[in-house]
Amino acid sequence: MISESTDEVATMTSSEATVRNGRILGTKCPVPDARIVVIDDEPVNIKVVTRLLRLEGYSHFVNTNESRDALNLIRRESPDLVLLDLMMPHHSGLDILSELRSHESTQHVPVIILTAATDRVTRVNVLQAGANDFLNKPIDPSELAPRVGNLLALKRHRDELQNHSRQLEAAVQERTAELEASRRDLLHCLARAAEFRDDDTGHHVLRVGRYARIVAEALGLDSKYLDCIEQAAQLHDVGKIGIEDSILKKPGRLTEDEFEIMRKHASLGKRILQRFSPQEEMIIRHHTDIGAKVLGAARSPTLEMATRIALTHHEWWDGSGYPLGLKGEDIPLEGRITAVADVFDALSTKRCYKNAIPVDKCFEIISGESGTHFDPRILDAFFSRRNEIVEVQVRYADER
Repeated sequence: MISESTDEVATMTSSEATVRNGRILGTKCPVPDARIVVIDDEPVNIKVVTRLLRLEGYSHFVNTNESRDALNLIRRESPDLVLLDLMMPHHSGLDILSELRSHESTQHVPVIILTAATDRVTRVNVLQAGANDFLNKPIDPSELAPRVGNLLALKRHRDELQNHSRQLEAAVQERTAELEASRRDLLHCLARAAEFRDDDTGHHVLRVGRYARIVAEALGLDSKYLDCIEQAAQLHDVGKIGIEDSILKKPGRLTEDEFEIMRKHASLGKRILQRFSPQEEMIIRHHTDIGAKVLGAARSPTLEMATRIALTHHEWWDGSGYPLGLKGEDIPLEGRITAVADVFDALSTKRCYKNAIPVDKCFEIISGESGTHFDPRILDAFFSRRNEIVEVQVRYADER
């Protein structure tokens, strides 16, 4: 048992009643490489505890008899277990324990309190402060090793669970990233499938997505919205899948009837993005309806936004657009943003029915439709990022 006499220490550690062949009876060393910190203001007590634990196979000890150094020592060493004296000058064991439990890096370190106090109030206070176990002074060697071993075994299992949890989290993040990449690829393929009907490069959908992101960023929208609208805006014309080539690729001006069919692509797009019945399929014949129907087939935020864009990117701020005749802020924000992006790209690129218009002229034309075709606030954001818009136009220019 612990005593302040070195003679008693020698007598205790050699007692055949307690120790036989260098082992405390009935104990084992579950974590021989554990790092153990012993803090006691009496060096002889530290010597006794470490001697007994060395006989059990433990070998990694860091000790101090200065309570003022205890916290820094524990934080530096990151021990597997702390044996902490309760009554010490300057800082008590209770003070040190409370501080350990108040910090995330040390709140789960197992702590055994070494104390000569046996009163109920002291024990309750120490337990409430977060102690894991007690050892009464003088130390009984037959209790020391089992209590230390039990706490070290529990910590080892906890560490294994934490490591397993981190591995699972990393695997989930990796798989989520793979699924996100696949989803983005599928959405882009769907957008390009529609766009290839009248744009064999597929760059139109990329440019419109980037323009929409730039405008949304200028409006101060958050990064989640920016990512969503960049992908969703690329699906704005998915309803063109339902428009016949004779209309879609006609080099000249469309007749009134042909234009009426062409206008259907917005509602067709909504239907493409939504779930629909076989009966509805028989009704759908125009690309605006089809495109929106496809995009509504799933319930992801991107597809829900894409559905709104497919349906409303031809609505006008003054209410004269199609297919619903929405007006002002009744038009979803993403529809108003994509409308500007789509018209700018249509004006500034060559199509089968027209040549590309110079950039300055494109900005002039769009500016002249503020308050009629376009939301003035959206146009202000668009013009404020003119340099970025032109940079995207150059970077993703069609190769003809």
